[in-house]
Amino acid sequence: MATKANIVIDQGSTFDVTFDLTDENGDPLNLIEYTVSSQLRKHYSSTNSVSFSCSTSGANGNVTIALTANQTSSIPNGRYVYDLELTNIDGTVSRIIEGIVTVTPQVTR
Repeated sequence: MATKANIVIDQGSTFDVTFDLTDENGDPLNLIEYTVSSQLRKHYSSTNSVSFSCSTSGANGNVTIALTANQTSSIPNGRYVYDLELTNIDGTVSRIIEGIVTVTPQVTR
């Protein structure tokens, strides 16, 4: 079951957040054999999506998702859903984090 983590993105600003992933013993998850992907959508069934840039720290269990200021500028303010998935080199996919994204409106343009 995925961990719930809600995030806030300021429209027009560079965004990034790092998640510290651990195993059942609390040790950092070794991500060397994994790729990471993450998207946000208005609703679970929406066909339009925004893909986060994703990176890992390898054996340290850190996953960072990010959006550029240009990307966040193009997202209308409001409430969205997102998730983050790990794919092992054998093709096994696991959803590890999911939640609500709140995009706050930009004033300065």
